[in-house]
Amino acid sequence: QVQLVETGGGLVQAGGSLRLSCAASEIIFSFTTMGWYRQAPGKQREMVATITSGITNYTDSVKGRFTISRDNANNTVYLQMTNLKPEDTAVYSCYVRLPSRPYWGQGTQVTVSS
Repeated sequence: QVQLVETGGGLVQAGGSLRLSCAASEIIFSFTTMGWYRQAPGKQREMVATITSGITNYTDSVKGRFTISRDNANNTVYLQMTNLKPEDTAVYSCYVRLPSRPYWGQGTQVTVSS
């Protein structure tokens, strides 16, 4: 059973930056999709960014502001968030899609004040 441990959330002013990290407890091959989802209060969970074999995908609202990257040697995925906006406020969860099933982290709160 893969465990995902996220760090890096917090409170930041609009226009600020945060970097989220997610470390997996097992080896995650580069061809396995890892990513970040978020869920704001009263809203459905949405995909923020994914990375598979170096290919990245972003939801439109974060393009140009967020960057997903991966350290395959340490089974870690990152989300660098810049120019944060109040609408980015949400619980951000790490995700890995293994052949057997998807796994999720416990989530980390990101709050952007205006």
